[in-house]
Amino acid sequence: MAHPLMFDDDDPLLRRVREIALALPEAAEKITHGRPTFHTDRVFAYYGGSPRGETGDRHDTALLFRPDPADARALRQDRRFWEPSYLWPHGWLATDLGDATDWTEVAELVDASYRASAPKRLVALLDAR
Repeated sequence: MAHPLMFDDDDPLLRRVREIALALPEAAEKITHGRPTFHTDRVFAYYGGSPRGETGDRHDTALLFRPDPADARALRQDRRFWEPSYLWPHGWLATDLGDATDWTEVAELVDASYRASAPKRLVALLDAR
């Protein structure tokens, strides 16, 4: 059974996330479990999710990402960030997006997540820009 779509393709927040994620070398988008995911060989960002341990509590406009290990501790202490279901044991975090979103920060988070998951040759392409 296919998962129902849990996003609006015309969502302006999703449009901004797409611009950031798909600007990275060889990044692509696919729908997984009803949500947009951004990947190269492996997924580096999800759009939408739910917090760890909470049933039925959806955050449809959240960014799920793998933080830079040097920043992970500080991000975990920041109330804006939370642990997403299923991904938190693998070091992933999430943050809700909205009108007050700092898009420079989002780009930095997506960049760090991409670097943690992309093949070295793609990270080298990114660094060469």
